[in-house]
Amino acid sequence: MRKETNKQSGRFVTVALQSLVVACAFQLSNANASDGDSAVGAVYTMTNSSSGNAILAFDRKANGMLTAAGSYPTGGTGTGAGLGNQGAVVLSENNRWLYVVNAGSNDISVFAVRPDGLKLTDRVDAGGLKPVSLAVDRELVYVLNAGGNGNISGFSQRRNGHLEPLAGSARTLSGAGTGPAQISFNPDGHVLVVTEKATNLIDTYLVDGDGLTSGPQPQSSVGTTPFGFSFDKRGHLLVSEAAGGASDAGSLSSYSVDENGVLEVISASVPTTETAICWVVVTKNSKFAYVSNAGSGSLSAYRIAQQGTITLRDADGRTANTGAGSTPIDIALSNDSHFIYTLNAGTHTLGAFEVQANGALAPMTGIDGIAVGANGLAAY
Repeated sequence: MRKETNKQSGRFVTVALQSLVVACAFQLSNANASDGDSAVGAVYTMTNSSSGNAILAFDRKANGMLTAAGSYPTGGTGTGAGLGNQGAVVLSENNRWLYVVNAGSNDISVFAVRPDGLKLTDRVDAGGLKPVSLAVDRELVYVLNAGGNGNISGFSQRRNGHLEPLAGSARTLSGAGTGPAQISFNPDGHVLVVTEKATNLIDTYLVDGDGLTSGPQPQSSVGTTPFGFSFDKRGHLLVSEAAGGASDAGSLSSYSVDENGVLEVISASVPTTETAICWVVVTKNSKFAYVSNAGSGSLSAYRIAQQGTITLRDADGRTANTGAGSTPIDIALSNDSHFIYTLNAGTHTLGAFEVQANGALAPMTGIDGIAVGANGLAAY
């Protein structure tokens, strides 16, 4: 049984112990480092290759710099092309497990994150066609499948890293041809959210104590082409609006989400002045949200107030430039929110920026030679 509210229950104690063991292992592996060159975190993306998908791993030093740390086959295949998504590569909350979609072979791979690299622990059918996004809440994993009529499907994670399909967990989206982009849990794990680009809808599902969902409950997005999203620590939902890719028309909206999954607009379509805003991350302290603007080669920062209202930090919407023709798609924050990384599809690079206390972004040296068609980005 999946307990809904008691986070001191047995399963959460088990997860906490597992997290402690992993944290100690990482600390011990770096205990003798004195030159600042040892890895304190990592960044992951996937090749999304149609001839064999793989995770590309990069060690992160304390100063935010990245170094290549290997390629790990997922056992599945990608599509070799854009997936129109956010959340293809995600980490568990304790950073012990890495999950990745194989959109070409319709399955999901799981890796154990270890001090000496990644170890493939499972590969399971996604319960639908063309998986594009994953959501994780403790031992519960849900996948968003964009192929066919689209659906969501759930799994329970075992201690050995295996995923067990949840019988009866598959649910439809609002209809056919929805163009789904992302799935994610709200902070307390009781609501699942899915964005639909083609219908301008945001679906919510309620999650019961067994990990099964009821829904969908389709609700109108306040802006056009809802795409990526993230939650702040208070449970406010921040959703990017790509406006169909119209020039300089991107925006970000914020919502409250009640216990029944009902959305209420807080800030409606606050413009970036940039093009094709798609991906959203929120800092650990929930003071700032960052979005990537694929059509403008830039990142925009928003200030988040305690009540969930958002305001654009920079009048021109350009908190950072990722470079001409860079086409930044996925973005990810380190777990301390000191660094932000971008997957730049146009230049096949990883961009890197240091996050300042006032929300400004200072450019750093990134990584060249990322695979064409790469998708998804996760960091800790």
